[in-house]
Amino acid sequence: MNQQSFFYAIEPFVRRLPAVERPEGHVHFKKKLSWTVGILVLYLALGNVSLFGLSPASIDLFGMYRAFFAGSFGSLMLLGIGPIVTASIVLQLLVGAGIIKLDLTDPRDQAIFQGTQKLLVLVMIVVEGLPQVLGGYLLPDPGLAASMGVSLGMISLLIFVQICIGGVLILFMDEIVSKWGIGSGVGLFIVAGVSQQLITGMFNWTIGDQGLPIGIIPKWIFIFTNNVLGLEDVFTASGLERVFIDGGILALITTIVIILFVVFVESTRVEIPLAHSAVRGARGRFPVKLIYASVLPMILVRALQANIQMIGVLLAGKIGHTTTATTTDSASGVNIVYTAYSSILGTFTSTSSYDMVTGELVSASSPMPISGLMYYLSPINTPHDWIPSLVTASYPGMELLGLDPIAGWQIWLHVLTDAAVLIAGGVIFAIFWIETTGMGAKSVAAKIHASGLQVPGHRRSAVSIEKILGRYIPKVTVIGGVIIGLLTLVASLLGTLGGAGGTGLLLAVSITYRLYEQIASEQIQEMYPMMRRFFGE
Repeated sequence: MNQQSFFYAIEPFVRRLPAVERPEGHVHFKKKLSWTVGILVLYLALGNVSLFGLSPASIDLFGMYRAFFAGSFGSLMLLGIGPIVTASIVLQLLVGAGIIKLDLTDPRDQAIFQGTQKLLVLVMIVVEGLPQVLGGYLLPDPGLAASMGVSLGMISLLIFVQICIGGVLILFMDEIVSKWGIGSGVGLFIVAGVSQQLITGMFNWTIGDQGLPIGIIPKWIFIFTNNVLGLEDVFTASGLERVFIDGGILALITTIVIILFVVFVESTRVEIPLAHSAVRGARGRFPVKLIYASVLPMILVRALQANIQMIGVLLAGKIGHTTTATTTDSASGVNIVYTAYSSILGTFTSTSSYDMVTGELVSASSPMPISGLMYYLSPINTPHDWIPSLVTASYPGMELLGLDPIAGWQIWLHVLTDAAVLIAGGVIFAIFWIETTGMGAKSVAAKIHASGLQVPGHRRSAVSIEKILGRYIPKVTVIGGVIIGLLTLVASLLGTLGGAGGTGLLLAVSITYRLYEQIASEQIQEMYPMMRRFFGE
């Protein structure tokens, strides 16, 4: 049985998977808006529903990816859009490389592709949730287990079931928005998650690691009212570091510049004139944006890195060599245990704090790569990942563990590797994205031709339109992939407010801008019903 026959054989099964029914006919704009807002409110509410039985000492394995995974650690939304994105990566790579031979311009093959992707999402929910439970990152609460008279294994099973329920809810919430709302659920959840982090980065009064409030506004109120930083210290090297990095000024400037630049780039486009063959005087334009594939392919790049890191952490913990060192913090009343996991893939370090009296685990950090292949493939998120003095401070306990500090050449090789991954990944996934989402020259030409439009001065045929679009779309896709990769790198190097990360901020701004355009498009279609034919309704 060849590949195509295999997918046709499983077609009856994937078609029977639970699905949200498509609307019959046109859905009014107000109804679409209601569904979108309703799902957004539900997502935010579920993000505040804590996992029953989860210990406070649990570790967020995907902490550095939380912004663009649109998840909430410790809640039903723990996995976020991770399974959806991972399934999309796998299928796009397989289809793009020709390993899976499906013609995505064929409605039947496209339906099989979408059904297979949904099935793979369900598999990925288990694949991403189970290792976190079995690997000891999502810990059961011993006190709850004792009070209920059940084993810790039973509590772990309950946690895993809740994670799966949350993953399935995210899948169907995304489907509801895509079919009944405006835009996509994935984009909507990313915007919601990043917006929360930006607000936190502006107004959070919680004291952070530097002894200052996390939010930039409370931070500077605290600095001025407590005379934390004297004027004579501002122009020293350490003073400038505290003002621009610890004080959040660099993150604020980067956030503002990225927002303005993304809006500028999103508005840069090549417009191809169109005219209706049957209605004299009816003209329009088809815009080919500079970032034609949008910034969503960048999610796929970072998600690929996240899954590589998860595999590296799990392998290092299971088959690697473990070294520990302990020190005591009498002021906090805790014993601090530094742990290093070393394997052929690299070395990870983590920090755990235990109560000096009871010996109970108080807190633990997620393992961070410090050397080897996993270190170079890890993403850069803040200045603390590449400025040598800040890198040293970000990995405490290395001297106690007998590990050499990260050398300058390692840091710069890390930066160059991340740059190569972002730029090359941006181009590759942008190309795959337009082909698998019907944005390629052939698909767009067929849609324009079916709507009765043509390019003035050229023969009215899909082939003629495809040739014209072929002059722009492939080139713009590659250029846009490079630009978005570079922009993500710069934003990641400089940092953003609230720890949203360069990728997260980039995604949020671009998705918001395109959501605004989609809302405007929906309103135009309400005013001019004949325009719906061009938009595929």
